[in-house]
Amino acid sequence: MLGAYRIAAGSGSLAVAIYRLQINSISRGAGRSAIAAAAYRAGERLRDRRTGRLHNYAQRTDVSHTQIFLPSRLRPADVTWANDRARLWNAAEAAERQRNARVAREYLVSLPFELDPEQRLQLARRFALELADRYNVAVDLAVHGPRPQGDPRHHHAHLLTTSREISQSGFGPKAGLDMQSDERRRRGLPAGIAEIKIVRERWAQLNNEAFLAAGLALRVDHRSLRAQGIDREPRHIPFAAIQRERRGLRSEVADRIRQRWHDRTQAREGRPSAPDLEAVRRQGREAWLALREQAAAAAAVGLSQSQARHIEESSHPRPGVAPPAPASRLSAEQRRAAHERERDAADRDFAL
Repeated sequence: MLGAYRIAAGSGSLAVAIYRLQINSISRGAGRSAIAAAAYRAGERLRDRRTGRLHNYAQRTDVSHTQIFLPSRLRPADVTWANDRARLWNAAEAAERQRNARVAREYLVSLPFELDPEQRLQLARRFALELADRYNVAVDLAVHGPRPQGDPRHHHAHLLTTSREISQSGFGPKAGLDMQSDERRRRGLPAGIAEIKIVRERWAQLNNEAFLAAGLALRVDHRSLRAQGIDREPRHIPFAAIQRERRGLRSEVADRIRQRWHDRTQAREGRPSAPDLEAVRRQGREAWLALREQAAAAAAVGLSQSQARHIEESSHPRPGVAPPAPASRLSAEQRRAAHERERDAADRDFAL
């Protein structure tokens, strides 16, 4: 099956489908706006009352479904204002005072292309409602289909959530992953990274339940390949790099990822890798110094014939020329200086 690989599962096998859950922040500090994010994802025309800017994405044709979900504990009649996308997100912006405030959080998920459109929609809606109830926030769901020139499997959903709890009168304290650590501990909630793992696992469970209900021998797993016991090198290329290559442009990021993946794969297969040049140079330097020390030791034990002739000739110096001092008469400081010059010469020879 396209986009899947098979693993053993009891007496048969299951194909593993594509899993993706990415959590993003919508922050003023990064120059982003909840109004702009909501307009883009819903394919609508929304005005930001705080800045006066109009965000118009009504021309989008790949948005198949939009819907706002509120916590089940709230009566719909008491929060009718929150079902208006413009009012909801303008109120979310107005609730924040800091210029670097996080105004929303997004859960971006892949919807299995193996499911039919209605099954994908029900899967996304179920996840949106669970997030609304778990964090007591508003969730703005937008389901997108593949674009004409894109990957035909690229069904996905954007779940834009408020960063504060919602009530009948408006927005309250920070919620979910945006809650302060002290408040999380006071409520007995897990730490941020543990909470992310819980959400990832829950999205995998919902996918697998949808596959089972559809009668498909498929599954997804939110864990890493190592945690799953799969002996295979991962290779994840960011979507932005894939988009660049689809436009016919070269992506250095994608090239580096593929090269590193190739190198890791070769190393796992036991193929020789490129030598460490620093280690080679260090070994060569040490070998060169060892040879020089051996030569110096040999000279100390017995002089070569040419050296003997040189000494004999120097024993009869020319008038006005002082004979060279014997090595035995060199001071300790002179010997150390000579040794350092030898090491410096070795360093220059190996360009270290």
